[in-house]
Amino acid sequence: MKLLSIMPVGALALAASLAAAQADYPRTPSGKPDFSGNYDISTLTPFQRPARFGNRLYLNEEEVQALRDREMGIRAADSAPGDPNRAPPEQGGSIGSYNDFWFDRGDEPFVLNGEYRTSILTYPENGRMPPRTPAGQARADAAPRFAWEDLGGAWWLETGDQPFDGPENQQVQVRCIFHPASTIPVTPRVYNNLKTIVQTDDYLMLYVEWMHWARIVRIGDQEPRPAALATFDGDSIGRWEGDTLVVETTNFLDRPYEPAERRVTERFSPLEGGGLVYGFTVEDADFTDSYGGEMVWPKTDQIPYEYACHEGNYAMEMMLKGARVKEVEHYLQQQSED
Repeated sequence: MKLLSIMPVGALALAASLAAAQADYPRTPSGKPDFSGNYDISTLTPFQRPARFGNRLYLNEEEVQALRDREMGIRAADSAPGDPNRAPPEQGGSIGSYNDFWFDRGDEPFVLNGEYRTSILTYPENGRMPPRTPAGQARADAAPRFAWEDLGGAWWLETGDQPFDGPENQQVQVRCIFHPASTIPVTPRVYNNLKTIVQTDDYLMLYVEWMHWARIVRIGDQEPRPAALATFDGDSIGRWEGDTLVVETTNFLDRPYEPAERRVTERFSPLEGGGLVYGFTVEDADFTDSYGGEMVWPKTDQIPYEYACHEGNYAMEMMLKGARVKEVEHYLQQQSED
């Protein structure tokens, strides 16, 4: 696995952006940048680069406008009133998702050093995730799924799968416990893109409303906690490199009681206008190479709104009850056939 200190192209853009940072950027009593505040990280810039761009890092104006037009077209279609006389979906078919009102994918791609990026990922050079190792792919295949295809009836009794035995068979996202992709490294999602930072000279708290998760970064000369104290978001220790806060995180859990061989390095740097540049590098034994990128976090006067998730876990209860009903129907059908 190739290790990175920082992506070369990203480093050049970051240096230029930092040079333009305001001299009066908020500071802590010790003189370090104070990143406290709310940030809206929604963006039209994709996490992975569309393959057609190859190793190209920047978009031209025509491509930026095409990105805007595509998003506005999707919103218009998703916001259109539905036909109240439409037929129900076929048995086992998709019932669809929320309408556009609930999504917040941003209005613009972000600009860094005066340029629009083709992707948040900048390493590997093609801006796309590296392949998984054979062991990593096996772990991914064996992991709980976000959703299962409905094959009709209690199909799992025939296949031997265990999708609905209990909450423990579900992803931690489905269980409303933890949302990895919005927490570490922090990446924009289809909604819940507001992040809150509260900072002192000794700690930085990064609040992620998606699952009500508060990441605590210990700043200074700190020893990592024992591996037995691993958590979903790991053990984060920060150090200052000039005006950049570098955060190293280890001791991750992928699932309850299952440690992950992973290291995440994040860089928080001040940006003109009160925002910050967020960079990250991930070294994960499940992938054939490390990967990383960077993006702008603009400051906002908005505040996070509660992400209610299951709203009392009614969804989990109903899903498991529904599975039990299908199992009873399955056994009754077998008895009638016998």
